Amino acid sequence: MTSPGYLLKWTLLASLLGILTGSSCALFLWLLEHCSSLQAENSWLLWLLPIAGVLVGYVYSTFGKSTEAGNNLILNEIHEPGEGVPLRMVPLVLLSTLVTHLFGGSAGREGTAVQMGGSLAAGLSRMIPRMSTEDTKILLTAGIASGFAGVFGTPVAGMIFAMEVLTVGRLNSTSILPCMIASIAADQTCLAWGIGHTHYSIASLLPTGATSHLAPFEARLLLCTVLAGVAFGLASLMFTELSHFLSRQFKRLIPNPLLRPFVGGVLVIALFLIARTDDYLGLGVKSADEQSVTIVRAFQAGGAETWSWLWKLVFTVVTLSSGFKGGEVTPLFFIGATLGNSLSSFLGVPTDLFAALGFVAVFAAATNCPLASTVMAVELFGGEFLLYITVACLVACFISGRSSIYTAQRYCDI
Repeated sequence: MTSPGYLLKWTLLASLLGILTGSSCALFLWLLEHCSSLQAENSWLLWLLPIAGVLVGYVYSTFGKSTEAGNNLILNEIHEPGEGVPLRMVPLVLLSTLVTHLFGGSAGREGTAVQMGGSLAAGLSRMIPRMSTEDTKILLTAGIASGFAGVFGTPVAGMIFAMEVLTVGRLNSTSILPCMIASIAADQTCLAWGIGHTHYSIASLLPTGATSHLAPFEARLLLCTVLAGVAFGLASLMFTELSHFLSRQFKRLIPNPLLRPFVGGVLVIALFLIARTDDYLGLGVKSADEQSVTIVRAFQAGGAETWSWLWKLVFTVVTLSSGFKGGEVTPLFFIGATLGNSLSSFLGVPTDLFAALGFVAVFAAATNCPLASTVMAVELFGGEFLLYITVACLVACFISGRSSIYTAQRYCDI
């Protein structure tokens, strides 16, 4: 039975961590919104992306060599504690991600938030006398949870993600209480700072005005969900394997860490000229241009082109593999939602539902976190389509196998 002292200790520690991470996420999201708006209003900034890449490369090669592993550094520290996670990771990843978005790189935000949460957790653990190794691991896990919850506004999914992402096939529940408290604190702190999150809805198949009815079971719809899950798993597999391959090739062919993102920036500009659209630059959640392809528009019929998902995949892989900073998860949402949009036309199924299925299923497969992804779908879209969401996530994970965007993730074969 958990002692009162244990409850008091972790309530205080996790709450403080959640407040710190939530405040950092609020600042990050506020600045990111402004950087994205500046980039959209000043498209010429894209032409400076290679120079921005040199700046990012210089900063990390000079001040951040020990933090370059990003999310994988935090996962490794939880698995096998080493030299620790330096506190300077917070400003480094925050500023570098903002630079990536300001100049048009295709990246996300989850990696930044998780790294800030992990770094703050590590810094907090060093301030507490006689902090045990096990407690430090728990606090780092709570840092992951708080970063995920703060940036996406999904506290329950954040809690589960932090426990599920460490080892595939095993849910590490030893940190469940600190993760829960830190996630809720981070989410509420972010909201208290006035930072909101994008809302989505799935209206198809539900009675008019329904808010809590389960969607009716349809055998054909379930079959289409399975087929779509296969496509989502293959898209995830393509993203992760191409990311790892291209990252290795960049390092092999271009040893200079300043030159790699410069070349990556040039390639992104080349892709922009070939695609002849800026839809695949930046975050891709929403746009002032109602004709642009975005995650929000992917929930509407005709909101994406047939190959929008592939364009975003290539833009993002080139951006991140070459050394720019940011997360993979929001681009994975884009890839999944637009692929779901395209599949809905082919299969003759509701567009909003299959965009939502792709949104979470590609993420589930790329991180090997089907449970967190399913819960995230409930927090974002509601639980009316839980059956189809669960099937899509599990099928996608089965198809993608052990492929993961996190190389430090471990596997439990028992």
